Amino acid sequence: MAALRAEVRAFLAEEFPPELEERVYRSGVSHDDTFVRRLAERGWVGPGWERADGRRALGPYEAHAVVDELTKAEAPVYAIGTTEMVANVIRAVGSEALRAEILPRFLRGEVTIALGMTEPEVGSDVAGVRTRARRDGERWIVNGQKMFTTNGHITDYIFLLTRTRPDGPKHAGLTMFLVRLDQPGIEAQAVYTLSGERTNILYLSDVVVEDRWRIGDVDGGWKALMIALQDEHSAPFSPHLARLVEAVEQWARERGRIDEPDVRERLGRWATALRVAQLLELRTIWMVANGQVPVAEGPMSKLFSTESIAGAAEDLTELVGPDALRGRLDPTAVVGGRIEHALRFSLGTTIYAGTSEIQRNIIAQQRCGLPRK
Repeated sequence: MAALRAEVRAFLAEEFPPELEERVYRSGVSHDDTFVRRLAERGWVGPGWERADGRRALGPYEAHAVVDELTKAEAPVYAIGTTEMVANVIRAVGSEALRAEILPRFLRGEVTIALGMTEPEVGSDVAGVRTRARRDGERWIVNGQKMFTTNGHITDYIFLLTRTRPDGPKHAGLTMFLVRLDQPGIEAQAVYTLSGERTNILYLSDVVVEDRWRIGDVDGGWKALMIALQDEHSAPFSPHLARLVEAVEQWARERGRIDEPDVRERLGRWATALRVAQLLELRTIWMVANGQVPVAEGPMSKLFSTESIAGAAEDLTELVGPDALRGRLDPTAVVGGRIEHALRFSLGTTIYAGTSEIQRNIIAQQRCGLPRK
């Protein structure tokens, strides 16, 4: 595994130069077509997938190591990560024609897909969507809005959750579609988060979608959605914590403060939390490798990791003091502004992939046997 990690780091040194890193930081867009194509050439797009070209699929732990290194470097892989989530859904419940159209292109790094689930007045309650798809023969007419469609202004498609039956239980009557974004009736409006990331509000007005782009059964979108959310709930966040801890350790060594009791206590506290976060992630990998679904273990991992990132960012910023608040574009910033950016980024992590409250509810219901609120 160490050799594979070294190989990924060497790849990053060559393919993720400072110029690209700065462009990603300034634009807030974590995607680069060329970088993704280079990843695909190495077999690191969908690294655990079987391939027709005879390239060996990586094992679960190997695939995790690749993702861990790319995430820790903050490489531009967000769009290909959401694409893999959707590709997993298409592989599980998509039509044969849709699988043939999308999956080979995904593995070659030739297609990108954004997520279109959250809506402005819905938030984490994805079953409450109001975007409506009305059937018209062999096509559907879609109207509505989507929020936090990160990369939706540059991707080829959006994974769109719609309501196709307005009556009945809200978890029923949902249908998923893969919708091309280069067609009339779709407008992406930029929204920037506190961390500088660009996301979007997506407006859909009388958008025509042929039925062949439907994923799963009509009114059966909840099943497809759960496949995607399970992947999202198990997404690794510990690399972000590792990046922060290493940055503060570097600062302490450069300032000759590494042996101060307060510095050692705080770094030790968050190094311990990092190790726990990594072990929780490895537990989800172990479960998947053994044919189990980490229904509650994924949320446990996500919850602990993101709450730790938020706590560490606040605590370690306090340790470093005012110097920590100088950002990357300030040439006097300590450790390249990584501490300042980590503080801003940390505040959103407890919302991404479902809020901490949502994760606690899942854990309570799925592992503790508690009733729904």
